[in-house]
Amino acid sequence: MDPPILLLDIDGVISLFGFDHADPPPGRFIAVDGIPHFLSAAAAEHVLALANDYELVWCSGWEEKAEEHLPFALGLPSGLPHLAFAAAGMAGTRHWKLDAIDAFAGRGRPLAWVDDAHDETCRTWATARSAPTLLIATDPALGLTAEHRDELIAWARGLTRT
Repeated sequence: MDPPILLLDIDGVISLFGFDHADPPPGRFIAVDGIPHFLSAAAAEHVLALANDYELVWCSGWEEKAEEHLPFALGLPSGLPHLAFAAAGMAGTRHWKLDAIDAFAGRGRPLAWVDDAHDETCRTWATARSAPTLLIATDPALGLTAEHRDELIAWARGLTRT
């Protein structure tokens, strides 16, 4: 049986913003196409811990840039797939990532999606999927936390017991 998919957004999950710059979380700044991003060291550790229970997939507007930058900057696995988002998919009534997620995962494979910008259409979509679906919402100043990691691991492992 294939492991569940873990869709990982980057901005607000791994690349943090909105935190107190006088007391930043552990991490460092990198430039991606001249744009500074603060990468969370803790989020990177959590992603590594999740790799045992999930197929990791980048689900970010970064698209291929995730693979170009994050494995080297944070010690994350290389060769992870990424979703590509069609410009037409960004102007509909659904969340702009849902068409690409459906094309990649289909309706029958369990998945968890970590993002800081789920909306009501995401929650409706998740409920309507025929496969188990978990949405994890992050605070962009904190990103992926130990609590999220623990919830994701428990959820994935619970799938194998049912």
